[in-house]
Amino acid sequence: MGEPNAPKIEFPCEYVIKVIGDSAPDFRDFVVTVVETHAPGLRETDISVTESSRGRFSSVQLRIVATGEAQLKALFAELKASGRVRMVL
Repeated sequence: MGEPNAPKIEFPCEYVIKVIGDSAPDFRDFVVTVVETHAPGLRETDISVTESSRGRFSSVQLRIVATGEAQLKALFAELKASGRVRMVL
């Protein structure tokens, strides 16, 4: 038995990204700047920030319009390569 196929995403679509990194005063702005280069047109209502219970980590959740798999791969790669991001979901 093989693994089941992942559900196919039909683009363009709304897509939620969660970016987790070490807390810093500019972490939210950093994440928004990177995401805007790949998915312009973010609205403030599409962005939310949550701090961990001990304040060590920040989670920035963003709702974007995803236009294709290449866009998402490039966005995830740039966030991960920054050294500031621990995880992108």
